[in-house]
Amino acid sequence: MTAARVPQIFSPHRRRARWRRSIAEQRREGAADFVFRSMAEELEERLAFMNFRPGTALLSGDPTGLARTALAESAETVRTVDPLEHDEEKAIDGTFDLIASLGAIDTVNDVPGALIHLRNALSPGGIAMVSFVGAGSLANLRRALLAAEPDRPAARMHPMIDVQAGSALMQRAGFGRQVADSYPLRVRYGALDRLVEDLRSQALTNVLAAAPPPLSRAALQRAREAFLETADADGRVTETFEIVILTGWKS
Repeated sequence: MTAARVPQIFSPHRRRARWRRSIAEQRREGAADFVFRSMAEELEERLAFMNFRPGTALLSGDPTGLARTALAESAETVRTVDPLEHDEEKAIDGTFDLIASLGAIDTVNDVPGALIHLRNALSPGGIAMVSFVGAGSLANLRRALLAAEPDRPAARMHPMIDVQAGSALMQRAGFGRQVADSYPLRVRYGALDRLVEDLRSQALTNVLAAAPPPLSRAALQRAREAFLETADADGRVTETFEIVILTGWKS
């Protein structure tokens, strides 16, 4: 019996290009980093709450470098994997007390396999903490993109993982015990273009294997107008980033 082929939803090439662009953007003063800053702060707070000080830690994702700074305060040794070279769907070299993945796991084609590799690379009692932007995020952007192409909308945003699905994935990966939760991060925007700029700066644009065609000038204008339909009295739209955090322990 042959193993079932993993559906190729995401493009590894586009994914690497997205990381490359984000890393370059983060060198620019004023580049948006609020999603990864929040993830890094949450990682630091949760480790402090658990009073967990790992001897060895592995960090994946995090184009801003903020999580590495946070981990350096608690871990004796921190190893960072290069998002341009690291393949989450392959085995990890080494054994770690903590593995933190920020904004990376949700756009691999074989999420269960990637989580299994994380578990296998943990020492007994080790912890994996996986953060990403999850389902329920960017509702206004989704609405605007649908309005841009009312007759035949293209797939312009990739599928996202919610808390319930994340919990099931951790169980499937064989973690001894696991916790899945989320929190909202709300940001106000006066224009659709600024939101798109922030997504590009933080490696949050879509990396679907079937890349959609560019929006026409007319469609883009419809999207801009639709985005502002829910603006408040100040002319700003509140967009929500739902940050999902999966935490698993190796028995």
